[in-house]
Amino acid sequence: MMKMKMPHYYYSLCAMLLLVISGTTVVTATDHIVGANRGWNPGMNYTLWANNHTFYVGDLISFRYQKTQYNVFEVNQTGYDNCTTDSAVGNWSSGKDFIPLNKAKRYYFICGNGQCFNGMKVSVLVHPLPPPPSAAVAAEHSTKSASPPPGLLDWGLYSLMVSIVLHFYFGLDRIGLVS
Repeated sequence: MMKMKMPHYYYSLCAMLLLVISGTTVVTATDHIVGANRGWNPGMNYTLWANNHTFYVGDLISFRYQKTQYNVFEVNQTGYDNCTTDSAVGNWSSGKDFIPLNKAKRYYFICGNGQCFNGMKVSVLVHPLPPPPSAAVAAEHSTKSASPPPGLLDWGLYSLMVSIVLHFYFGLDRIGLVS
């Protein structure tokens, strides 16, 4: 009996199918540009700007400004309230500063060349990452109807696909199509 080899792309296709069925979620970070199209300049209400944004762990806050005129310092609340850089934990001066917000906490940023007194300061509250959308949707659906527990259908589909792939693979092996 002649043996046929299954093409390698078949196994890759099966692996990709299993990844898709497993429900892998991709999360992307948001880049919050301080002051939007007006950038980091005196005379803006950055408190109002910050209150119109929701910041999450992993997001970026970006400052865009003339690098010869302004800068950015991350300070504590006292430094923010008094416009001083004594407590600075970071400083930037490139004119296009991308600062990662890696912790759930309140961040304070000021301009360190005296412009803080002209409004160049912003405070943002960074929240923990929200739960994945699929968990929220599953929880909402489970309370509205008598459906199976959240995740049961996902695991059921996953198990079914694994069974089919294994059955197909070992079935072909037994009849001599795969070596």
